[in-house]
Amino acid sequence: MTSAAFKPGLALAEAFYADVVAPLIDVPHTACLLGEGSEILGYDSARSTDHEWGPRVQIFVSADQIDRVHSTITRSLPTEYDGLPTAWYSLATNTVTHHIEVTTFDEWILGQIGTDPRQGMDHAAWLGLAQQRLLYVTRGKVFRDDDGELSRVRSALAWYPADVWRWLLASQWYLIGNTEPLIGRTLEAGDQRGARLLTAKLCKLTIHMAFLQERRYWPYDKWLGTAFAELEAAATLGPLVDAALEHTPKIGVDSAISRALTTLGDRHTALALTEPVKPVIGDFQVNINDAVRPYPVLNTSDFVAATIAAITDPALRKMTAVGAIDQLTHADDALIHFTPWPERLTQTYRTLLTTAARTHA
Repeated sequence: MTSAAFKPGLALAEAFYADVVAPLIDVPHTACLLGEGSEILGYDSARSTDHEWGPRVQIFVSADQIDRVHSTITRSLPTEYDGLPTAWYSLATNTVTHHIEVTTFDEWILGQIGTDPRQGMDHAAWLGLAQQRLLYVTRGKVFRDDDGELSRVRSALAWYPADVWRWLLASQWYLIGNTEPLIGRTLEAGDQRGARLLTAKLCKLTIHMAFLQERRYWPYDKWLGTAFAELEAAATLGPLVDAALEHTPKIGVDSAISRALTTLGDRHTALALTEPVKPVIGDFQVNINDAVRPYPVLNTSDFVAATIAAITDPALRKMTAVGAIDQLTHADDALIHFTPWPERLTQTYRTLLTTAARTHA
């Protein structure tokens, strides 16, 4: 497909549903395009059409209507739509077939995030749920929702509960504070490569913090920069991150990375989620033997402490701020789709929270 002929996948799906699929369904239903795929995020291009791309849509009906609706669609579907085949290779089935998924909403939501939010989600469930999976439900587009269930669930999953959000922010501040002083030490040791690696890591932590502050789930790495550019913070933070990555690593109040972190500090206070914290760049306090090293760093420990103090759940407030699954691991496709690690981490979070609650009591 040439770029001139390219139609974004969401627009293609909406037109495909309206023109072809909707007339074939005579029962109440939900129609949407959610789940995996660059088109769900709105980032697909002509390049995306080389695999797992084409006219597709999800249809949710009652369980007793699945077979009939699927049979009608399969029997009546044209071979092409808008110049594209309606049947194409499916990685899931290893066959050429149409990509109109007909199922119940109950089954679909369990397949996407491993739980049904309508049954309630404790803090552990949120902490073990990768943001990419949350994007499967909250991005994309809904074309019709007769019973409103999908819309209600999308709203419920739009962002973390307040206490979980604060804990993620505190964890991100901790990760930033744990990384920043290492740049000064590597530079002092003459390790330019190490300083560059740490600067890149700190830039990524900065970008992740911007997502948290703007209540936006971050996507996996392929689209992180694209999604970051959509944030309000990108206008200010973007040039600072670029400068930090492009130039020889350095530390100091006027360095690009220090200015970026100070900006995050100001934005944190503007959220009014905690007691106000003034961002200050000062020498690194080792907190062992009163040691102080001349590496200018942000007072991240003050942001961690203020954010933890603002958490109302005593069990979550007591937990060590190591972060949710996306902060604790690489949370890539293999881990979140093909291993039991998300479920195991969720159970670990649940055990830690339960232990913390008992200790507090």
